[in-house]
Amino acid sequence: MKRKVNKTTQPIRSPSDREAISSYFWNRNLRDYAFFQFGIATGRRISDLVRLNVRDVAFIDRKGRLTIVERLKIQEKKTGKFIDLMLHPSARRALSKYIRQRRKQAQSIGAVLNEPLFKSRKQGHDGQYRIREQQAWRVLNNAARACGLTYKIGTHSLRKTFGYILYTSGTNIELIQKFLNHSSPAITLAYIGITQDDMDEAILSMDI
Repeated sequence: MKRKVNKTTQPIRSPSDREAISSYFWNRNLRDYAFFQFGIATGRRISDLVRLNVRDVAFIDRKGRLTIVERLKIQEKKTGKFIDLMLHPSARRALSKYIRQRRKQAQSIGAVLNEPLFKSRKQGHDGQYRIREQQAWRVLNNAARACGLTYKIGTHSLRKTFGYILYTSGTNIELIQKFLNHSSPAITLAYIGITQDDMDEAILSMDI
């Protein structure tokens, strides 16, 4: 029997797939590497990621050094809610490498802080050089195909991967639901790609 292809955007479940994409970006573009790491580590919607400026994630400390914040504090575009989220060390390291590279190319640290976090070479209708959602989709899909991933990848994949990693790490589903601002645990389970087959397999794997 031919297996039905899942056409829904999927989380990147396999650690080896995540590592492959991460390495792909690392060797080609620090902006895309930082975008990938930051997206997976925060679970924010693409509409929020592309709106960020450098000053949302970095500041100048008392010694004049560029420093990455420990917590992300922004207002969500879709819900209007304010979030306060601790940044995972992997996201902070990726942002630090990327922004320090930007710092070398800028006239001053202050100039960098006022720029879009994830820059684009193309100017948008608003006059800003900011990565767009369609461009982010294209970047992720090109990487996925280059790394041999055959399932559907989209901009929601980063947010779904965030939830999936938390779930498979043993995080309570109600807490993940809160992270993702879903109305019920069932919606969260479906969103991160936990199927009935997954739950059946978990039961069968129990050592009783």
